[in-house]
Amino acid sequence: MYTMNENCTVYQTVDFISKKWTLLILLELYKGDKEKKRYFEIKNKITDITPKMLSSRLKELEKQGLITKYIDATSFPVKSEYSLTKSGSDFIHIIKNIKSWALKWKINNKLCEQLNCKNCEL
Repeated sequence: MYTMNENCTVYQTVDFISKKWTLLILLELYKGDKEKKRYFEIKNKITDITPKMLSSRLKELEKQGLITKYIDATSFPVKSEYSLTKSGSDFIHIIKNIKSWALKWKINNKLCEQLNCKNCEL
């Protein structure tokens, strides 16, 4: 029986991007006109994620270098904001390629086909 080597680049990449909510969080940070988004803005858009899971995924994505966390302690309460890094922005192209593949081969969604992910409110 063959198993994939844990040192393989594909294995390591799939390991962190395949975790539930990861792609949706990245996509949510990409959407809209704001460069930075607060925790509650992300949580309000991904309604099924628990607060604990969102916090955990944000920390993981920051550790992986896909997002940056900004802390503004000049006011109370302290304000935390998140944005995509260059690496995270580059990864959005992969998400768009997944969308293109799915529209071509798997999912017939005329509305999604016509929308730019950046402006999507689905």
